[in-house]
Amino acid sequence: MSVLRDIRKRAAERPAHIVMSEGQDPRIVAGALAALDAGMGPITLVGPEAEITALLAESNATSREGLYIQDTETSPLTERYAELHYDLRRHKGLNRAIAARQSRDQLMFAALMVHTGDADGTIGGSISTTAQTVRAALTMIGKAPDAAIVSSVFLMEFPENHPSGRKVMVFGDCALVIDPDAAELAAIAAQSADSCKHLTGDDPRVALLSFSTKGSAKHERVTKVTDALALLQAAHPDLPADGELQFDAAFVPAIGASKAPGSTVAGSANVMIFPNLDAGNIGYKIAQRIGGCDAIGPILQGLNKPANDLSRGCSAADVTNMIAVTTVQAAQ
Repeated sequence: MSVLRDIRKRAAERPAHIVMSEGQDPRIVAGALAALDAGMGPITLVGPEAEITALLAESNATSREGLYIQDTETSPLTERYAELHYDLRRHKGLNRAIAARQSRDQLMFAALMVHTGDADGTIGGSISTTAQTVRAALTMIGKAPDAAIVSSVFLMEFPENHPSGRKVMVFGDCALVIDPDAAELAAIAAQSADSCKHLTGDDPRVALLSFSTKGSAKHERVTKVTDALALLQAAHPDLPADGELQFDAAFVPAIGASKAPGSTVAGSANVMIFPNLDAGNIGYKIAQRIGGCDAIGPILQGLNKPANDLSRGCSAADVTNMIAVTTVQAAQ
């Protein structure tokens, strides 16, 4: 079974209420209906009711069981959420008028649904930018108390019968943290290892990537990676991790044995930690567009409750997959 099929199966076995903050997007509607068909849900679509209803009518799904609509302009929840938003943020100088206006924002409304427990997780980003989506999640859901940072990963599912024999890898951080320092890089690695275990079921083997392998080059950017490894190993001594490693040394067994002899991770890593967002974002898109991998994400890590981001180039199938991922996160 592919990793995506397994995640969908697990999501159907333990359903959660997921709120989609951009419910007027046709891809969101199609993806949500497919998720309901697969046994997931309930699902709430946030957005203009008339637009959403028209899209549902086109799919003959106007009275679909398990599917709900919340129009922020007419919802009975809006006034309560505005007052809650004011109470949560007035110490920051927020007044009631601004709180009322911001609570009608679809991203903020969906995040407030999760904050209050009216939903278990939220997904946005098909229309909004990553910055807007993450800002709403951080403002209304917040960072988990034990999280050092909020970061992201992509699940990279390989094409069937890939020459490497692999099925899936985890890439982090490819969407959020622009230039992490050593401590932040170590935290991203630890979070990504947890995501690997919980989402794929595989035992994580973490490679901290660089343009150098085991001292083959000297530079402050290499030192950042080796410092991050030391911090990661100190905090998680039982987690298989190594660095600094070039991608080929982390991925190809023969090259790993040659460049990093004795490493328990080189050549077999399944969690690839990129040193900055330049490398991570470029790397996952090369794997997706040239390598043929399915890229599921960005999946956010370190929040109090699940909130995830979609690419603005997403498909309806991507939406369904992210609903499944968010459901599995909520079950944790």
